[in-house]
Parts: sequence; structure tokens; C-alpha cells
Amino acid sequence: MQHKNHHTRPVIGIAWRTLRHSVSFRFFCEAVEEAGADYIMLDQVFSPHLSYDSHGKLTEGVDGTGALTEAAGKMLQDSARRDSNAREVLKNVDAVLFTGGQDVSPSLYKHQKPWHKIMKERDYLAERDVSDYLLMHYCLDRDIPLLGACRGMQMLAVVSGAEMIQDIPSYFRELGAEYRYQHRPFYTDLKVDAPKDFAHNDVQVEKGTLLHDIVERDLLKGCPCWHHQAVRSVEGTPLKVSGYTMTGQVPMIEVVERNDQTFALGVQFHPEASVLKKCRQSRNRKLYLDCDTSLLLFRSLAAAGLKKRPASITAAIQP
Repeated sequence: MQHKNHHTRPVIGIAWRTLRHSVSFRFFCEAVEEAGADYIMLDQVFSPHLSYDSHGKLTEGVDGTGALTEAAGKMLQDSARRDSNAREVLKNVDAVLFTGGQDVSPSLYKHQKPWHKIMKERDYLAERDVSDYLLMHYCLDRDIPLLGACRGMQMLAVVSGAEMIQDIPSYFRELGAEYRYQHRPFYTDLKVDAPKDFAHNDVQVEKGTLLHDIVERDLLKGCPCWHHQAVRSVEGTPLKVSGYTMTGQVPMIEVVERNDQTFALGVQFHPEASVLKKCRQSRNRKLYLDCDTSLLLFRSLAAAGLKKRPASITAAIQP
């Protein structure tokens, strides 16, 4: 969708992805519009240090799982600030939204790791990792407002140098703690056609944070979740934990932010799912975070983007 009125409404660029027909993704777009902004589907960001075919697929640097190789991951980390087409991709965009999706290649972690070897979780898209990594770097280097949801939060954490959990069930086994799949329901004991839905967790909001300023409450009840990876630690990074949930006796990071930026917020949950459930009048919608609170995240992103516009443009559009 091309924005119709760039001079009167903030424009949010939705980071490039291949799967644009999922219900969840469509409701990301709807949430942006409900928040009073227009959106643009951003083009793919390319690394000039990697080779692509005519369809934008990488012809090198991809391993057998579909993830970036260790060499490609290190190259991307070393060259991220030097050159890409991110500036062109972000032309006329006020803020950026990074949506959910595939796992992030472990070769991009601060301490690179091999694939976790869980076959049912073999879910990577190297081209998207390159595009998101370079775009996220560009936004942070130039203080362009951004919001990351689920994978988007994980990419914000990876770019910022945080420690990651490759697989939550495996992590809990390492801790010797019980895990009941509170972050993504486990369906193997159900019929194939059984309805699948988001998990829902209560998120404790830390006071004195951007998140608390936005939602103006200490607890977000029923945040929709669907993930098996997470942020393990932000120690030694510019990130601050602004929300967490207790999974049994284990605290899990649910929201992070960058205080060195005007607006850089990552939420592990899916705020667009609350919009989806309200629009569809889902029977179980009361189990989840209310739509109005979820929309505050998108409205705050839009407002931050509008605030960052050059003063000359902002003055010109005043009534």
C-alpha cells in the first residue's frame, strides 16, 4: 500500500518480508491504520558484500538449515554500518515496524552459535536476516523510531548485542525447571485440525520506562505470545528491560527498549493479535490484552515518527 497523504499522517515502513498473506501480518497493517498512520511495504535491503540472484535470493553464505553461515554472519556484523541500500528503502518513511516471523540466524548472535539441531524448529530465512539486520542498524545509527514485535524484538536484541535463548524448552531443561509451553502451546497431543491459538502471559511493566509511559499501568494482562526463542540477557548492551513475565519460577524478558534512542521498543508478544481478535469478535478475546492498549504501542510509534520529521516539513503541514 502506498501512503495517500504523507504530509498529514505519519508513515510507518513495514520491514520487508516474503510472507505477506498471513492473518497476523494483515493485522499488523490494520493496527497501523487504526493507530492513525499510513504504511508502506519496504523493499528488501541488500548487502553489497553478498551475491544475490535476480529474485533477491542469496547465492552464497547460506547453510543447510537456511540460516546465514558463520562467515556470512560475521561479515554482516563487521560491515553493517558501512553500506547498503537502507537509505533508499526508507525514503519518505517516519518510523519502522519489524514484524514477527522466522528465527534469527544464530551466526548473528554476539557469541555466534551453531544451529540448535531441533528439526521441528528449522525455520530460517537468510535473506530476511540480512535485510532486517542492516535496516535495524541503519535505524539505530540515525535514531529513526522503531517498534519490533516477536522476531522484531529479537532482532533489536541481536543487533544490540544481547544474549539469546535459541529454544525455550531446551533452556528450561538446562535450568532443571519445568516448562509447560507457556510461550507457545504444544499441540502434538491434539488432532491435526484442532484450533491453534496464541498463548497469553501477564507482563509486569517496569516503572520509569518508555513502556510504562505509553501504557500507564504496571501490568499488561494476557499478552498474546507465539515464540520458542527469547532474549536471555541484556547485560552490557544499550538495552533496558522494561517488561517481563514469570514462567513458573523463571523470569522471562518480554519487553526491551533503547534509552539512547528517541523510540526503540521491542515487545516479545503480538500486539496485532489483540486487534485481530477484536475485529473477528473471537470468543476468547477477553483472555488477551485489550485492543485499545495494544494500539497504544502503534500510536506511540507513529507519534514518535511524526515528531522526528524535519522542522521545515512539520511546519509546512500545520493547519
